[in-house]
Amino acid sequence: MDAFAENRVDAVGVLSDRLRGEIYGLVAASDSPLSRDDVAAAASVPRSTAAFHLDRLADAGLVTVEHRRLSGRSGPGAGRPAKLYRAAHVDVIASMPERHYELVGELFAAAIERAEREGTTVRDAVSLEARALGLALGRAQPSLEDALTRCGYSPSDDGTGRVTLENCPFHALATRHTPLVCGANLSLVEGLVDATGDERTPRLDAAAGRCCVAIDGAPAA
Repeated sequence: MDAFAENRVDAVGVLSDRLRGEIYGLVAASDSPLSRDDVAAAASVPRSTAAFHLDRLADAGLVTVEHRRLSGRSGPGAGRPAKLYRAAHVDVIASMPERHYELVGELFAAAIERAEREGTTVRDAVSLEARALGLALGRAQPSLEDALTRCGYSPSDDGTGRVTLENCPFHALATRHTPLVCGANLSLVEGLVDATGDERTPRLDAAAGRCCVAIDGAPAA
């Protein structure tokens, strides 16, 4: 993947922490910048915890930081300026709700470029790029279920090791371009499986109301 795609993967890694994702959502939903105290109160966490996650988001370029005295006073005795955080104007593939159209847009763009560069078909290039992306995203997660959840698939295990994916992150596109998008989903999930060392097998299993991919077999010990 190029540097642009790698930056998006980095953003997903930063947001893969549940609490940090919630904090990012609070900042992104606010019309005005939030202080560490604001975020700590809204997320019901200690101020030090809020500060840690906000600064991680800032380091990743997902939020911007400004300094302002909240008292409105200036000069001696006015106190130190507070750090205020505002969502940066960037597109993040780990968005809420779980529809990741930025991700599939980048995937298809990279696939077209690869097809032109290597003289292969676009469909084959989509499969290769989707699998590579799944490998990159899956390496940041401790298990297949975590990787699937972070990508927005909402995995559901029936107790036998078979996993169905209750959500398609590319739903609107999948309804209009079903073979292409379902093939990309399968390749991406195969990449996630390989990256996490799981021994189950993804396959196409289309059904209404969920993703076209299901995963069969017992999980790795």
